[in-house]
Amino acid sequence: MSATIPRTPPGTPPRLDRRALVAAHDVVVRSVLPASPLSVGNGRFATTVDVTGLHTFPQLHPLPDAGGGPAGSMLGTLAEWAWHSDPDPAGFSTADAERVVDTAHGPAVYVDMTRGADGRSAAGLSAAEAHLRANPHRFDLFRAGLTVDGRPARPHELRDAGQRLDLWSGTLTSRVDLAGRRFEVTTAAHPRADALAVRVRGDLTGIGVRVGFGAASPSWNLSRDDTRPGAHRTDVRTTAAGALVHRTLDAARYRLGARTDGSVRVAGAHAVDVAPSGTGALDLVLLAAPGAEGDLDVPGAGEVLAASAAWWEEFWTRGAAVDVTASRDPRAGELQRRIVLSQYLTAVHSAGTLPPAETGLLVNSWRGRGHLEMHPWHAAHFPLWGRADLLERSLPWYERVLPRARRTAHRQGLPGARWPKQVTPDGEETPSDIGPFLLWQQPHPVQFAELLRRSAAGTDREAEVLRRWVPLVAETARFAAALPVPGPDGRLHLPPPLVPAQESWADVRERAADPSFELAQWRWCLRTAAELHRRAGLVPDPSWERVAERIAAPVVRDGVLAALDLDEPLRRTDHPSMLGALGVVPDTGLVDPAVVRASLHDVLADWDWAGAWGWDFPATAMTAARVGEPGLAVDVLLAPHAKNHHLPSGHNHQTPVLPAYLPGNGGLLAAVALMAGGWDGDGGRPAPGFPDDGSWDVRAEGLVRSP
Repeated sequence: MSATIPRTPPGTPPRLDRRALVAAHDVVVRSVLPASPLSVGNGRFATTVDVTGLHTFPQLHPLPDAGGGPAGSMLGTLAEWAWHSDPDPAGFSTADAERVVDTAHGPAVYVDMTRGADGRSAAGLSAAEAHLRANPHRFDLFRAGLTVDGRPARPHELRDAGQRLDLWSGTLTSRVDLAGRRFEVTTAAHPRADALAVRVRGDLTGIGVRVGFGAASPSWNLSRDDTRPGAHRTDVRTTAAGALVHRTLDAARYRLGARTDGSVRVAGAHAVDVAPSGTGALDLVLLAAPGAEGDLDVPGAGEVLAASAAWWEEFWTRGAAVDVTASRDPRAGELQRRIVLSQYLTAVHSAGTLPPAETGLLVNSWRGRGHLEMHPWHAAHFPLWGRADLLERSLPWYERVLPRARRTAHRQGLPGARWPKQVTPDGEETPSDIGPFLLWQQPHPVQFAELLRRSAAGTDREAEVLRRWVPLVAETARFAAALPVPGPDGRLHLPPPLVPAQESWADVRERAADPSFELAQWRWCLRTAAELHRRAGLVPDPSWERVAERIAAPVVRDGVLAALDLDEPLRRTDHPSMLGALGVVPDTGLVDPAVVRASLHDVLADWDWAGAWGWDFPATAMTAARVGEPGLAVDVLLAPHAKNHHLPSGHNHQTPVLPAYLPGNGGLLAAVALMAGGWDGDGGRPAPGFPDDGSWDVRAEGLVRSP
């Protein structure tokens, strides 16, 4: 059988042994893994540490600077509120990067960027573009590393180390032999506060912890600069419980409270040393908070450890579970590992109140900014896996930036809200020759609302979900209904200028029209927006469904989907996004499943997977599942390509400068939810996205059916 336990609705008592299923994939480290350090965190705050459980040896985890400067480190502590901007005497604003572009709706304003410039550095950019792309940038809050006899520990003094990430409790335990002393370091993050607990037990003769601070960095991917000690200020006040540190980085200010049973002393301009009171034990909690005013109520280490254990046990218990370990397919063990670790990683890195960066809170990418087109790949799986609240944390951000999104639409001659792509925390569009012309992030608020509704279906919360999020759905639908323009064929078309999800077409944005994936998105978005209004007891704008029914079908050439309506050969690199027209998007009747199946085989024949990205593999697997190719769905989901590699930490590695890619992890969970939990119109077979030839035994409970 393909599934010995059929799908179970949310709320059904679990039958799988959740703890055993999770514990089997605890991450065990026996040596330094330079590209694969481990993190603890809560979705809004995370710290990434080495094999000592701290940030003792940042040089052993190098992170190349994408701009070509000196390397940084993957170790550090990031929070979603920690942003810095370089002083700006010129007073640049997005108005300095705006260009007026001719569109089908008249002259429109876009926050553009010099074509062909290097977006990872200032090369080829105007002064305004360079400043606006680099500022604000997220910065590292602190590093805490072991000391030996009052000085930083040295790598050669690390004789031995072993480490285990206990996923059930969110706790990292490191057994360390350093400079002849043996001890154990326990590390955990508080689930509701930006606090890190460190508990050290063993022979601590001469052993201590140094908490150090650096300057912010405007680098594309580095968050800390240790070469400019004069660019920031550290003021330390010792307290009865430890210390209160006030940090100043230009206009950015924050506090770090330290609570310890040891002693604290200032160690230079930008560090404090913490030493145990005796020789066998040390507790230390570091709590970070934005702003310069007020004392901090720092919890004790035992309180943080207990809170972490309770939150993570509840996380694993209440969510859905999928078990493929009884399968005969030899790849089942690796798929199970990715399923479990991706749940942990997305909870740590992608479950905050802002749309997350593609690298989460591990390291910066795009200076730490969120990409709205990636938001579903990070977080749409949460409601499908029974954890809708982790998605809902970030949705109020759309309400906060709604005035900006309305202004963008208005300046392009359209009603409703046009959602940006790459954004600052307050929703400012980042200058780009691609991002402001993308469309595929526009339907996402409708997708989120529908997934949240499904997760609450049949409960009192369903009406609450509709009441809360239908206003965002309406703003999204107004723009979506107004953008298409009529063509001579009597159908409605997505007009230029635009850049499809397959961004390799960005150079023809002035001519690009009717991308296949986005056409299907548009129909689904408008139909779903209308249905959500009806479910909420409201009357939808009748134009929404009229536009949906008149949306043009994607162009088909030689029996396969074209990327867009442009008389050029298909570019066989980057995202094969045309497949998303039936895969990521449910069946809308706009595309023929037989054509999509042929397109799938065409892509798999010779696509440049080295030029693809981590979410392309689960997205393609979703297409294979929906068109009746479950064997291919598994093959693509686990395809042995570099961009589909998952490190021992579970992170989806892409390149040395992009060492983690959370859309790959979240995408995998969305694909598995569809394949194991089913979708509307799947025929009713358990685990319909897996082969039913006896090679896969899929046990699933608690998954919400995908659209």
